[in-house]
Amino acid sequence: MSCPICGKDTVERFRPFCSKRCADIDLGRWLNGAYFVPAEAPEELDEAAEELARTPSGPH
Repeated sequence: MSCPICGKDTVERFRPFCSKRCADIDLGRWLNGAYFVPAEAPEELDEAAEELARTPSGPH
């Protein structure tokens, strides 16, 4: 397995990375928004918000 950041062989302690440096680079990319998990399409989110607005808000 190779490091997804630099391509070197991985080190068990930092797997799937080769070093703390590459692990930190990856973490920084997540924190800065370079990586993200795709969400639903914006129009689907709008529909869900409209549905919530139509739903009476009271005790269940």
